Amino acid sequence: MHVHYLSYPNHLYNNIHNDAYSLALGFFDGVHAGHQAVIQEALNKGKEQSIKTAVMTFDPHPSLVLGGRKEQIFYITPLEQKLEILKSLQVDTVFVVRFTSDFAKLTPSQFIDSFIRQANVKHVTAGFDFTFGAFGKGTMKDMEQLAEGKYTVSVVGKQELSGEKISSTRIREELKVGNMEEVKELLGRPFLLSGVVVHGDKRGRTIDFPTANIQPTEGQYTPATGVYAVKIRVQEKWHNGVCNVGYKPTFNNPDEKKLSIEVHIINFDQSIYGEEVIVHWYKRIRSEQKFNGIEELKTQIGKDKLEAIEYFGQA
Repeated sequence: MHVHYLSYPNHLYNNIHNDAYSLALGFFDGVHAGHQAVIQEALNKGKEQSIKTAVMTFDPHPSLVLGGRKEQIFYITPLEQKLEILKSLQVDTVFVVRFTSDFAKLTPSQFIDSFIRQANVKHVTAGFDFTFGAFGKGTMKDMEQLAEGKYTVSVVGKQELSGEKISSTRIREELKVGNMEEVKELLGRPFLLSGVVVHGDKRGRTIDFPTANIQPTEGQYTPATGVYAVKIRVQEKWHNGVCNVGYKPTFNNPDEKKLSIEVHIINFDQSIYGEEVIVHWYKRIRSEQKFNGIEELKTQIGKDKLEAIEYFGQA
């Protein structure tokens, strides 16, 4: 898969081979089941027309540039992860357009001239609610009307799960409450968090439940506090585990809020400090709670571990 980074007004398509493309358009945070429907339609049109399939996405999130949100943006799929997923979907090319103040000022027709026609796009696919150009004034109806015979257009309708639209916003809401089984349905795969194993307080091994303390890659969305059944990939091999996300209230001062992500890897006894790992999240077992002592905590962790083993035995 080829990845091209473009910016306005300095992007240079003349450095890119002049292939014709069936293009899927969108921000695609999460590359969820709804996004996958758009990308699959673009793939189908590419096969029909014997042309390559491309995805055009944007970085960073428009909210950061347009100032509509003041809080820090956390991505369901940071760009590097998004590219890996797109590669797995058999996309030929990805255009990553830098979302800047200048780019945000483009009129719909200027966007089409600069980023559709110049890219030799022969077919455009996007969701029914995709907008483009300054203030999002361009709709998919405009995309068709401004084509002038240079390209054709497909509009993918609303994709639903349980009678509600599949959306990145809905996925974030489910992540906020730790509903990982619903998130898995919406994404079409388990939620993924990547990071590096770092040194923690090493308290886990003193209570017979050693944990890998994970420092997540910056910008990722972290699920709600609680205990989860997870799978963790270490050195290219997957293991079952129990993950605690929280502030360890049994041991820590409640006024000192430092979030930790710790995975107890079942039937695993290796030193993995510094290793890059991937965690797949499957089910929230319980909320985080404060215990009256170490023995009570150990008993509960044992129950959590057993529940995870039983879950994966059935999954």
